[in-house]
Amino acid sequence: MDDRQRLLQDWTETLLAAFEIDGTNVDIDAVLGLAGKAAHGVVRPAAPLTTFVAGYAAGLAVGSGQADEQVAMRSAMAVADALCSEAAAGGTAE
Repeated sequence: MDDRQRLLQDWTETLLAAFEIDGTNVDIDAVLGLAGKAAHGVVRPAAPLTTFVAGYAAGLAVGSGQADEQVAMRSAMAVADALCSEAAAGGTAE
């Protein structure tokens, strides 16, 4: 693991601890990949917005009992990913 990956892993662990959700599995590469697709397919500021909304949607799904943590995260990321792809192809992001 290089220095950047270690820093991101440590930062993720710090965030999870601060929000008292230690033990949550975060696929850092998937989150960064989604952010990249949003930044390049929509507009750069869409990256943090997209990842925030996907995370929020996943949290709501888990909190309401609609899905377990892993399914909710995969589903929310897949929806956001598809919308980014559509926007990059010149479609609407709605």
